Amino acid sequence: MPLIDGRDAAAVQAAAEQIARGALAAFPTETVYGLGARADDDNAVAAIFAAKGRPSDHPLIVHIADAQAIAAFALPPGPAAQALMAAFWPGPLTLILPRRPGRGEAAAGGQASIGLRLPSHPVALALLRACAGLGVAGVAAPSANRFGRVSPTTAAHVQQEFGPDLMVLDGGACDVGIESAIVDCTRETPALLRPGGLDRRRLEQVLGRPLAAPDAASPRASGTLEAHYAPRAKVVLMDAPALHAALRGQWPQGLAVYSRVVPPASAGVGHRAMPTSAEAAAHELFAMLREFDADGASVIWVERPPPGPEWDGVRDRLQRAAAA
Repeated sequence: MPLIDGRDAAAVQAAAEQIARGALAAFPTETVYGLGARADDDNAVAAIFAAKGRPSDHPLIVHIADAQAIAAFALPPGPAAQALMAAFWPGPLTLILPRRPGRGEAAAGGQASIGLRLPSHPVALALLRACAGLGVAGVAAPSANRFGRVSPTTAAHVQQEFGPDLMVLDGGACDVGIESAIVDCTRETPALLRPGGLDRRRLEQVLGRPLAAPDAASPRASGTLEAHYAPRAKVVLMDAPALHAALRGQWPQGLAVYSRVVPPASAGVGHRAMPTSAEAAAHELFAMLREFDADGASVIWVERPPPGPEWDGVRDRLQRAAAA
């Protein structure tokens, strides 16, 4: 099946009908492309886990068309969740809420909580609204890639992962480029389970208090395994002095470098300059890792991102890629 144009209302309706009957369809969000199935159908959700090779107890995020759809999957949100929704929905923020008993159990990985997100991408919103018109209250959609690998930020990336048989709505390149921030709102003090394009400072400004760190009582959440987001090439993180020293030594065959440090010119090394803006680095990160793989890199040396909460999302993805 060829890619279908997400700007075409008929294509969006076709994808919604595909999801409504329990099949899979991929679609863009402002963060990354998602692999979607109706969240109220455990068999459809199981097809996501099977396609990705993802453990069934690793929860998915449910995407909804509006805040009213929360009631289909979760108990009424408390004041902290309401404040975050008012500030950042639609947008790249997932909220973990107490799950409504009997709803979305497979999508939640069997937990008593569930992750919900209202995306801002116009194609995603059009699809979710079309799904709602067909009686689908929410679409479970992890990133549209094999489990643990680099997330897709274009429709072509999705086809590279799953081949031509999967229906993919093409909405262009994703603006944010890394997955949503995840905030656990099931506890008295909300906790940041995964950083994203929204950094901790902006979230805490809205809440008026610091976010807690994850702990043993935190629910499982998407994309929080130690090793994740990994290209085929081995990723090695280095601070600037170590990278300088390594570049003066013997380079491994198939080396690629992603850094603010400019390596000496060599025909055997591919180099991409890391942007000085965290937002720009997030936007290109996954596409850049995929490009290095496509170019045949065997090792990628990456300069550690600068300190500061605005870099937390990029830093998180690189640390998990390096742990794979």
